[in-house]
Amino acid sequence: MPFLGFACLFFAAAAFAVQIVSSGLAALRCRKRPRRSAPEHRPPVTLVRPLCGLEHFSAETLASSFGIDYPRYEILFCVADAADPVLPLARAVIAAHPGRDARILIGEDAIGSNPKLNNMAKGFRQSSFAHIVFVDSNVFTPADYLDQLVSTLEAGAGMVSAPPVGQAPVGFWAELECAFLNTYQARMQYSVDMLGLGFAQGKTLFFRRADLDNGGFAQLAEEPAEDAAATRMMTARGHRIRLAGPFPQLVGPRSARQVWNRHVRWARLRRASFPLLFAPEIMAGLLPPLVALIAGLGLLGISAPGLVAGFVALWYVPELLLARIAGWPRSLAAIMLRDMLLPLIYLAGCAGSNFEWHGKPMTAARHGGARSRLARMHPRLIWGKLANRNPFP
Repeated sequence: MPFLGFACLFFAAAAFAVQIVSSGLAALRCRKRPRRSAPEHRPPVTLVRPLCGLEHFSAETLASSFGIDYPRYEILFCVADAADPVLPLARAVIAAHPGRDARILIGEDAIGSNPKLNNMAKGFRQSSFAHIVFVDSNVFTPADYLDQLVSTLEAGAGMVSAPPVGQAPVGFWAELECAFLNTYQARMQYSVDMLGLGFAQGKTLFFRRADLDNGGFAQLAEEPAEDAAATRMMTARGHRIRLAGPFPQLVGPRSARQVWNRHVRWARLRRASFPLLFAPEIMAGLLPPLVALIAGLGLLGISAPGLVAGFVALWYVPELLLARIAGWPRSLAAIMLRDMLLPLIYLAGCAGSNFEWHGKPMTAARHGGARSRLARMHPRLIWGKLANRNPFP
């Protein structure tokens, strides 16, 4: 079966080419560089940070909200539960920066099944300015955080997002988390953004408030994850989504179970929101092209153990160079384990819809009729190519 053998070899070569190109594109975007000049227009911004529980670097990430070099912005810390242990820390951080406009908002609005969105709703309602950013509690906001967001928005974006990159890992399992976040997820997301196909990542969501008024914020509750809903909402309106950053997520210690549960949760959410884009993820990582290479050589009757060993050795060079250029943590052992786990995470993502978020049971299951599900799955709608027309008349 020479045709099948050549097809397997072509897939392995194509996958290796994607590995090289995506790493190169991400390196161009994520390389360390001096701070850029401030944008000409610096409008006031509302910074909304939903908080839930204490994390390893909570003091550092909350304090970073006050170190942003920007002329005018307000900080709204949103907490759902008045007994949340993060509240004393939030109050202490605010008290340590008396010159900054910052408040704590307690309670939640039940606008959907997403507890983070329900927590953020009061921040949206009480925001004072025409630009608003929702940023997760474990993201460290550097001094030029808002300048980066505003510059990207003014460059023609309808909204701005940014993937997190793992920093400050403590222990091997935290290094594994960084391997998922950095040279896998951020690499692919910045590569896609370089091709003009950006999509939102819930760690940072920067909007013009006008896009969230008149029911726009409620639309974020139409998906199990607010970033997927934001992507669908903005592309349906014909607005481009662009990426700023990346911005550090301070990882700290992790357990194997925490890493597994988190990435299975994300897989289930991607499968629920964008099934056609989720499907090819089974081909991600080293294992599928390696199996294709071995199968192709076998079908063609070629014995080349040196070629196989060289393929494995060279596969990770682009990722390791990317991590070095970007200044990210790099552990070859963690990256290799990640690739062995990717097929298992994919299967676990397909095997169910339930998960937990901060101890709260949730589901990634979608609701609605067959027509609704079909429309949501259509790739032209996903990328907003037919933003103002119904492709299913």
